[in-house]
Amino acid sequence: MCPGQGSQTPGFLTPWLDIPGLRERMGWLSAVAGMDLVRHGTESDEETIKDTAIAQPLIVASGLVSLLALFEHPADGFRLVGAGAGHSVGEITAAAAGGVISAEQAMVFVRERGRAMAEASAVQPTGMSAVMGGDPDEVIATIERHGLTPANINGAGQVVAAGTMDQLAALAAEPPAKARVIPLKVAGAFHTEHMAPAVDLLDRYAKAMSTHDARVPLVSNRDGAVVHSGREVLRRLVSQVSNPVRWDLTMQTFTELGVTGIIEVPPAGALTGLAKRALKGVEILALKSPDDLEQAHRMVKEHAVSGGVAQDPTWRLVISPAKGMVSFTATEVGAQVETGSVIATVGTLRDSYDVVAPHGGRIVEWLVEDGDPVSPGQPIVRLHPQEG
Repeated sequence: MCPGQGSQTPGFLTPWLDIPGLRERMGWLSAVAGMDLVRHGTESDEETIKDTAIAQPLIVASGLVSLLALFEHPADGFRLVGAGAGHSVGEITAAAAGGVISAEQAMVFVRERGRAMAEASAVQPTGMSAVMGGDPDEVIATIERHGLTPANINGAGQVVAAGTMDQLAALAAEPPAKARVIPLKVAGAFHTEHMAPAVDLLDRYAKAMSTHDARVPLVSNRDGAVVHSGREVLRRLVSQVSNPVRWDLTMQTFTELGVTGIIEVPPAGALTGLAKRALKGVEILALKSPDDLEQAHRMVKEHAVSGGVAQDPTWRLVISPAKGMVSFTATEVGAQVETGSVIATVGTLRDSYDVVAPHGGRIVEWLVEDGDPVSPGQPIVRLHPQEG
């Protein structure tokens, strides 16, 4: 899991730079971002790193650099990780870690995202507050009654309201029953209509970017869909700036994927707290400092094996990217499919999602019937890998 804005704290990057090579890598990403991220991650005060234009590149770069210490060889992550996801700006970290875009593309994209969102936030005073507890329906209704947007529905009894500072003050004065309202350390009403100017700019940049299809399943924070197409991942990175984050659906998909262990990369902690409350029985680690790497390495080894993610599996599962009705495009058991081919579609009331084979192979068994309802992350077909 890759955290979003508000997770950063002064000096959180300092211990990571003692690992050989990471300071140099962070320096390179600083050059790409056009700002001294090493200084911001080690010396800058809380007010400085709260600035959206600084916070977002800092969070993404720190996550990417720390991932280099998580595996003996960086490419091992593609083989061992069962799924990746990011909260808000953390989706850029996840997209780069999943091979959709390069680290350099990620830094340029997040630099421009941070600047554009900071400019959009400066139009009028806006912010975000977490609403903890209360009846979920009543919480949403109260947020909307105050003219606010439920911008993050995080699960585990947490909804984040976003809007003008006057609207947030009114919510704090009249909160939902049995709920607490906690102001967040962010500089604007992210994931709302207030961010529309940033979406237009990022859309233009996205059209000039090259992508690769994801090398690990990426769970979208928009709706919990498992996304394979690199272009679709990038399209969602653009649109999520002004749309709510459904982290509750993301965690639901983790469950449906059979996730048994979760590691949150730096600056870690916020998503770990949500996961511990929502995902009972799952081992969860906040990777806060290099002192946690020994436990992280043990988890990668144990959960990759126990989860059935082996280097040479006898079969692979292809899963549904979304909730809807499945329609087969390749139906015969024994048929050979190529890597990246569309073997089915999942239709919803608004969209149609391609079910793409991330690996080539032979269809061993369909696990659903043509026309069946399916859920995001639900296994659809079993493939025997291609020889060689």
